[in-house]
Amino acid sequence: MEKRNLIKQLKSENKLAINELYESYSSRLYRFAFGYLKSEADTLDIIQEVFIRLWNSRHQLKEDTNLESFLFTITRNTIISAFRKKITEKEYLDDLKLLVTKNSSDTESQVEYNLLSEKVTQLVSQLPVQRRRIFILSKEKGYTNQAIANELHISIKTVEDHMTKARKFLKENLREYGLLAILFFELFIS
Repeated sequence: MEKRNLIKQLKSENKLAINELYESYSSRLYRFAFGYLKSEADTLDIIQEVFIRLWNSRHQLKEDTNLESFLFTITRNTIISAFRKKITEKEYLDDLKLLVTKNSSDTESQVEYNLLSEKVTQLVSQLPVQRRRIFILSKEKGYTNQAIANELHISIKTVEDHMTKARKFLKENLREYGLLAILFFELFIS
């Protein structure tokens, strides 16, 4: 089926269209997601979520939508959401720290990790008071933006603005630490 026709069929709730898209893209999306997740179960969950999101947003699609770009964007965003979810779970963080410590036979890597962690703590302390408070509620206590807004009696947009500025500040100040800092930022801050 032609891509434009596929979108029309999808919008008219033709399940054959979603099946055809799944046949066409699922293996490529799987390889893309598996490259980040390194877990078959997690990757399969992500692919399922991608096609559920596609189906749920089918009425918003425009006929000229580039389906490949759209699907890979959904996949990337779903992977990022999955990482964020795992990071906010304390048990996952504890396991990850234990894993890093156990598997790090390289003392230099452990020292770099500790220095990076200390640097992040130092940078967070440099944030303006309100921004630091919002960042800590979000990243250390796992509050949602809505929960933070309710607790501090501010709008969600204000919370989002503070989080964006905090992440930008941290990312800019961690660049000098190279690849390890980028990974640390994506896993623990972003």
